[in-house]
Amino acid sequence: MVIGTIADTLTRSVENVTDTVSGVLFEPVIRLGVTGLSRAGKTVFITSLVANLLDRGRMPQLVAQTESRILAAYLQPQPDDTLPRFDYETHLGALTSTSPSWPDSTRAVSELRLSLKIKPNGMLSGLQGPRTVHLDIVDYPGEWLLDLGLLEKSYADWSKDMLERMAQRPDGPEFVAMAQAEDATAGFEETRARALAETYTKALNTAREAGFSDCSPGRFLLPGDLAGSPVLTFAPLPPQDRPPRRSLWREMERRFEAYKSRVVRPFFRNHFSRIDRQVVLVDALGAIHAGPRAVEDLRQTMADILGAFRPGANAFLTQLLLGKRVEKILFAATKADHLHHTQHPRLTGIMEALVRDARDRARFSGAETEAMSIAALRATTEQTISHSGQELDCVRGTLLDTGKQAAFYPGNLPEDPGHLLAPAREGAESWLDQDYKIMRFAPSRLTLKPGEGPPHIRLDRAAQFLIGDRL
Repeated sequence: MVIGTIADTLTRSVENVTDTVSGVLFEPVIRLGVTGLSRAGKTVFITSLVANLLDRGRMPQLVAQTESRILAAYLQPQPDDTLPRFDYETHLGALTSTSPSWPDSTRAVSELRLSLKIKPNGMLSGLQGPRTVHLDIVDYPGEWLLDLGLLEKSYADWSKDMLERMAQRPDGPEFVAMAQAEDATAGFEETRARALAETYTKALNTAREAGFSDCSPGRFLLPGDLAGSPVLTFAPLPPQDRPPRRSLWREMERRFEAYKSRVVRPFFRNHFSRIDRQVVLVDALGAIHAGPRAVEDLRQTMADILGAFRPGANAFLTQLLLGKRVEKILFAATKADHLHHTQHPRLTGIMEALVRDARDRARFSGAETEAMSIAALRATTEQTISHSGQELDCVRGTLLDTGKQAAFYPGNLPEDPGHLLAPAREGAESWLDQDYKIMRFAPSRLTLKPGEGPPHIRLDRAAQFLIGDRL
């Protein structure tokens, strides 16, 4: 195990040295990882970002664009021939058709290369010609991101954590009772392992539907071609003092370790360890709607996620000696178009509070972080209506479930994020002052002028933070 880890590290270091030298001596490459937790809108984010970098009429906060230094942008074949290409054209077609629909969610790793021809600035700009900067966008499921935290945990530690969390979730107590009633020291039987894994997977899916964030292992939710394999047939069990060989507990532990070595570590080595900019998309409004326990689960998940990033500055010698480190991380609360713009600062404040622990740790390691509220594709318009003698700032859009137009008031988010986070930390069952509602909107029909990408909220600011310094 130790030798394998050392070999992985050496291999990754050699690959990173090659990437670094190529970027310095030839055409620079920015590897941008895009992930998010369930229903955060990863596919829409990438599609709208690429469309708005190709047609930049709605990107005033991207400095290179306002300075007219982006001479051209074009899609190229991706450098990794072993990865599926992100299906940009199909996803854009779904969003911009006469009957627009949301594209399918991310279910595997994919990649897309967007190249930008940039006119240099500064004192020597007159002596240099345009240069090309490649933006390699790597899309991967947020559920897989959560798995990276397993690399630092033993089976006993993971089991203890998940049994405690499951006890507070829908369908979770049923599984916890099943796990506690099991004789984990008895001889291993495949039928018992399968029953435990199936009940645990059911509880994970229910928790995700209820708005909870930490639903690991992630491949249990997106098994793909691993469905039914032993590497996905395990579950947490209460700790045991020296369980015997060939017992249920020992086999579950072995499969947990196999999951880490055969599934999680190759993903880290082949994809994640090469990322130097990262977006983590978060459906904060969905967690708030789900209640205090979902908000606290999201806060803990955000702190756990950061441990996987190895944040820090990508200095040249640092890359050569230690491998790449994520140097910029954006935590973005999505679906800002579900709120009137007067509430956007409050949503941003809540997002900053949710990721406070994660951001402090990243800054200490030398990484630059940012939290903001965005909408990669604006699906609503704003409207103020009178109701019971009050003026309510609403949003209007097409309801996804019925196809009807409706004005919606989600409730007033608190100015102080502590009014949400305090009861969440204390384990409150529900919000005391009011319920925070959400609606599911369909994408609106678009009419785009030449040179304009899809309408958005602060996508240009997000792009400036993530790649502006390299343009």
